[in-house]
Amino acid sequence: MDVILPAPHQLKVTSHNQYNPPEHISPSTADPSPTDQFRTWFTEVQGHVKEPEAMCVSTVTASGIPSSRFVLFKELDYRGFIFYTNYTSRKSKELLENPRAALAFYWREVSRQIRVVGRVEKIDPKQSEEYFKSRPVGSRLGAWASPQSSVVGENELHDRLEKVKTQFGVAAEGSQDTDIPLPEFWGGWRVIPDEIEFWSGKPSRLHDRIRYLRVEGSSDDDPKWKIERLAP
Repeated sequence: MDVILPAPHQLKVTSHNQYNPPEHISPSTADPSPTDQFRTWFTEVQGHVKEPEAMCVSTVTASGIPSSRFVLFKELDYRGFIFYTNYTSRKSKELLENPRAALAFYWREVSRQIRVVGRVEKIDPKQSEEYFKSRPVGSRLGAWASPQSSVVGENELHDRLEKVKTQFGVAAEGSQDTDIPLPEFWGGWRVIPDEIEFWSGKPSRLHDRIRYLRVEGSSDDDPKWKIERLAP
């Protein structure tokens, strides 16, 4: 990639590497189920992509203001894509106002992208609790200490963390047997897909793009899909 700075406050990207992956994806070669196709691609990139679970989540307020950030994708179950967060965070507040989200994965090393659009729901608290208990002690303490997305003072997080350690009797963050309960303000969101697109980079920007659209009226538990090829 070449970058030119022709004038103050101006930035131009003048070129980009050509894509040339050997894989080809089309409606005739793709799996009939987009979630099964996702599992195939996600499994294939293990060991080839750094942090393939990094996932961009885009939300929109009730008044139409969008917001995007990266989180960690944690699970794909029979209904959709799951990630965990503070339920009082900006993303959660926006999901409560407007219960739809868009997800995006970009795996640079293999020239692949996946885009998801769907409705959202909170997952069962028992499922959130099971995952929360599997987290390192430091992460569990952090969930209690951080008022996510709120403005905080310079040393406020440190002070809050020390209070949480005292509250739960944590002498060292490496104490994995420490019982730290799930906060009522923390848990998982599930994005139930209505649309999933798979993108594979190709030379001359003639990329492969296939899109799955949920057939209207099909259930979340057993969705039916229409598969289309899109122009790059």
